[in-house]
Amino acid sequence: VFAKPAAGARWRRDMSARLARFVPDEAERRRLLTHIQYESTRAGLDTQMVLGLIEVESAFRQYAISGVGARGLMQVMPFWKNHIGRAEHNLFDIRTNLRYGCTILRHYNNVERGNLTRALARFNGSLGSNKYPNAVIGAWRNRWQWAG
Repeated sequence: VFAKPAAGARWRRDMSARLARFVPDEAERRRLLTHIQYESTRAGLDTQMVLGLIEVESAFRQYAISGVGARGLMQVMPFWKNHIGRAEHNLFDIRTNLRYGCTILRHYNNVERGNLTRALARFNGSLGSNKYPNAVIGAWRNRWQWAG
C-alpha cells in the first residue's frame, strides 16, 4: 500500500534485487513481495521488519521445517491452527503462512504494548533472551530498511 504507484514500483524493484540471493526466480520474488507487503500492512507491522524476520526464520524457504516442527516462511507452529485458524489450513501455503505469522506477531506486539524486542522473543519462543530479536532487527536494519 503506497500513496503513489511509482513509489510501490520503486520499492518492489529495490526489494526484489535484495531478495534475489534467496529467491532466484523474478516472478516468484514479485509474488512473494506482494504477499509480504499486503499481510504485514494488514497486520499493522513494518514490512521491512517482516522481511528481516523471514530471512532469520527460514531464509525465504517456503517449505522450511524447524527442529521443533515450525513450518514455512515465518516458521509458524502447527498448534496455531487450533487457535486462529482451522486444522485443514496448509502452513506451507505462502499466503496462509504470512497471514498466520503476521497475525501472531501483531498479537505478541499488542501483549508487549509495542515492545518489539519482547514481541519478537515471544514469537520465537525465546522470551528472556535477546539473541533472536537482535538477529531480526539486525537483518531489518542492515538488509531490508528502505528510505523510499
